Amino acid sequence: MTWIPLLLTDPSPCLRYLVLTELLHLSEDEEEVQELSEMRESDPLVKNLFNLQKPNGAWDSFGISQITSSENLQITSMALQRLGYFGFDSTHPVVQRAAEFLFSKQQNDGSWPMPGKKQLIDEEIGYQMIPVQTAIPLLGLVMSGYFTDKRTENAFEWLMEQRLEDGAWPVGLSAGNYGGIAGYRRLAHSRWGCRSNTTAVLSCLAYDPKRSKSDEAKRALDLVLGTDSKLRNNLGFMIARLIGLEKSFGRITFMAKFDIAHILNLCWRVSANQDDERISDLIEFIKSEQGDFGLWDYIAHPKATRWVTFDLLRSLSYINENVEWISEEPRTPFQAYPKKMKRF
Repeated sequence: MTWIPLLLTDPSPCLRYLVLTELLHLSEDEEEVQELSEMRESDPLVKNLFNLQKPNGAWDSFGISQITSSENLQITSMALQRLGYFGFDSTHPVVQRAAEFLFSKQQNDGSWPMPGKKQLIDEEIGYQMIPVQTAIPLLGLVMSGYFTDKRTENAFEWLMEQRLEDGAWPVGLSAGNYGGIAGYRRLAHSRWGCRSNTTAVLSCLAYDPKRSKSDEAKRALDLVLGTDSKLRNNLGFMIARLIGLEKSFGRITFMAKFDIAHILNLCWRVSANQDDERISDLIEFIKSEQGDFGLWDYIAHPKATRWVTFDLLRSLSYINENVEWISEEPRTPFQAYPKKMKRF
């Protein structure tokens, strides 16, 4: 348990607060927890966001660490995800203003508009729809506690309408046809499913307490787990991006990296368990990479090491062997770009 003093001496009040409440399970009534709860707003990771928020609740690209976009909708969505990860919810006025800005951009059908271009009609060439156009802002909202808002419900309904029969989500629709899937975004057992889009929607489902145990969430996770990849350099990428150390960019590629730390986070939220060999293999790999003093180094940005360690320890503590979890997918070798058979 050598990680305890190392995490609790981190300069970030946000991290220390999360360690006390989610790893050591201290009550909100504890004096130290209350003190850290108040100190969180002075955390440089948060203070900068608070200071840069516009009167309408949005953020732009000026001054926000590593959120590289020219569109206020995507920037605000990512900022809200960051605040939600730090533990700020719908009771905080900064979160409330950001959420209302996102809701103000929501369309009548529950989706958010396609980024960077006018909405195309079915006959035009170019994507008329990509699931992440709605999954990115929706993730910020559910991470910050907007589970039961009717507008959130409408967004989920729109996403369910885009779901493929096999349980995945496509890259998008262009002139009425599903877009092609690049190899690095393939799903092992889906013809048109896009792993990046499916993971983005799955993340929304996983952070919603009601939908996290749904058949849709379980099926999406089952498909995503078919990607048998253990890239050490990707371990913790999503956490490093959330706290502002990795660049946040891309739409279709928003969740294209296969980050085992993020996948394990989704597993416990959806109630998947170690009886699944794919999950037990991920856990075995993660434990084999635990370094000195019980920490997992984030190779690209060592400053993220303690955050990644917290996230992995939380996931490992919540994975429950006794929870009912049934996989419907056969375990098959996965290659992003399989070798093509030669004709001669």
